[in-house]
Amino acid sequence: MITKKIKIQIKSGLEARPVAILVQVASQYSSKIYVECENKKVNAKSIMGMMALGLASGEEVVVSADGDDEQTAMTEIEKYLSSAHA
Repeated sequence: MITKKIKIQIKSGLEARPVAILVQVASQYSSKIYVECENKKVNAKSIMGMMALGLASGEEVVVSADGDDEQTAMTEIEKYLSSAHA
């Protein structure tokens, strides 16, 4: 299992469209992937869970990945969340 703090750079924050894309990215991997902010931890493959976090641009989250492809999953999720053009 790996964990990493990631600062959200997406200008609009995680609204409906960016959340849908994040869920698609996470769902490509067999690893269990979670996003944690403050005291809430949700499955990154759950669109409703991710929407419930209501994350804004500039917020920092802790992403954890556990499984065979955890390193690749973490790299791709970090790349997406750190993209200001998403």
